[in-house]
Amino acid sequence: MSILGLDLAVDLGAARTRIYVKRKGIVLDEPSAVVRDARTGKIVKYGAEGDPAGGHETCWPVSAGLPADGELTRRLVRHFLRKVHRRPFAARPHLVMALPEGATPIDRAALRDVAYDAEARGLLLVPHGLAAALGAGVQVRDGIGRMVIDIGRDVARVAVLSHGAVVASATVPVGGRAMNLAIARLVEREHGLLLDEAEAEEAKRQAGTDWKPLQRHVTVQGRDAETGRERVVSLPVQLIYEATRQPVEAIVRAAVGTVEGCPPELVADLGERGAVLVGGGALLRGLGRRLRAALCMPVRRAERPLYSVALGLGRCVEDHNLVNRLKSIIR
Repeated sequence: MSILGLDLAVDLGAARTRIYVKRKGIVLDEPSAVVRDARTGKIVKYGAEGDPAGGHETCWPVSAGLPADGELTRRLVRHFLRKVHRRPFAARPHLVMALPEGATPIDRAALRDVAYDAEARGLLLVPHGLAAALGAGVQVRDGIGRMVIDIGRDVARVAVLSHGAVVASATVPVGGRAMNLAIARLVEREHGLLLDEAEAEEAKRQAGTDWKPLQRHVTVQGRDAETGRERVVSLPVQLIYEATRQPVEAIVRAAVGTVEGCPPELVADLGERGAVLVGGGALLRGLGRRLRAALCMPVRRAERPLYSVALGLGRCVEDHNLVNRLKSIIR
């Protein structure tokens, strides 16, 4: 494909889809959600068009950056692209998308199906870790080892980069949603309240990953499982910390294992340069401290962690010379 036509990047996330347009930046940021009529299966809404009404169900067709439901993902992306490209002559763009580390040829084909079903003229696939690093402002084209840890809705990814390529990586099937579900189970068990994911997410953000001091509490509002009434309870942060310990420790172990598998010279680089946190999970207070202690290296949060992948893909849209210099990009 000719890189002269690159003009659009799609960050296809499990929670949100973001679209970057050349010379305009991120122009769309909406939930990766499809709302269907529960009886007929007909699609009635996409993205941020509104909350589902009675008799409707919300589907999340993207998982770990790949189509879990190919048909719904294709319709979702096609809808978003048509929303961005409203003028007929601006249709059929070239697309840039992220390819998760460890993706199979079938996964690559699924992303190509999404692009071409959305009437794209061509597709460029950028390794996910590389896109996240570029968007976080990490220098990737020299030989110095650097690490990016991306904690998304349903997976966490660890990538070590050098010479413009991902040289070591790990993926664990836990992310922000696993932490939210753990908190929801805790509240139901201890207080008989049913929490929606948004409320669990807010409790997680308030609590962070460090429960000290012991007297800290957060409040949550849920629906009583017996009466159906709304009720507010106060939770010790220590309990939230314990509830989320397992998914957080899985991410820490993946990061440590990735470092241990790197060549000694890259490990030395990482000890000096450290790791960058991106994704929604990067906003979890205290997570950087826990990773810093386990990895024995600096850990910082990207300036715009939620948008790092989209911004990194956008750099490939804007800078054709950068695309030519990055050998790991798949055309």
